[in-house]
Amino acid sequence: MSCEKNAAVDCAPDNGGQFETVSIRKPTGVCQLCEDFSQRQSIKPVAVMCCEGSCLRGEIARQASNILCHSLLPERTVRVCLGGAFTKNTGQRALVRNAPLVVAMEGCFLKCATRMMQGVLEGLEPDVVIADSLIEFDRDLFSVDEMPEVEIMGHALDIAEQMAAKLGGPSRAAAPAGSGCACSG
Repeated sequence: MSCEKNAAVDCAPDNGGQFETVSIRKPTGVCQLCEDFSQRQSIKPVAVMCCEGSCLRGEIARQASNILCHSLLPERTVRVCLGGAFTKNTGQRALVRNAPLVVAMEGCFLKCATRMMQGVLEGLEPDVVIADSLIEFDRDLFSVDEMPEVEIMGHALDIAEQMAAKLGGPSRAAAPAGSGCACSG
């Protein structure tokens, strides 16, 4: 699709083609549940934003982020809603802005979460983790339905454990209930 056909994207010639300017409609309200959550979580030293892609790599990164934040290091990490942080200047963005350490769990080399948040938070330099570089798998696979769920969970658990160790936390986690993971914990 050319820029001329997409009114939401401005491909201004003065930026040398390096940037896209996207107009995002501001919300008419706020989700008080999200704001309360953000306030409670703001004391945690590590904010984890991650790829939300629907491809296999994005799904593995998403699950790894959830395991890291909700199972391995829940007292030190907060899982950021990337959509909320990117599209509105409220609590989720404040979690990223104010955290002593921001981890960007990226599915692949494109680093979409990092680039998105750098677009709204000038000077943001997260600790970028390219999840697919931490595991061995068939690189020809793209879609989540091309790998069994138990294998996806196994890769996510492996990545989460590597990240927990890097952040000084536990090195093994039990699989979340109902995950179907046959891994020993």
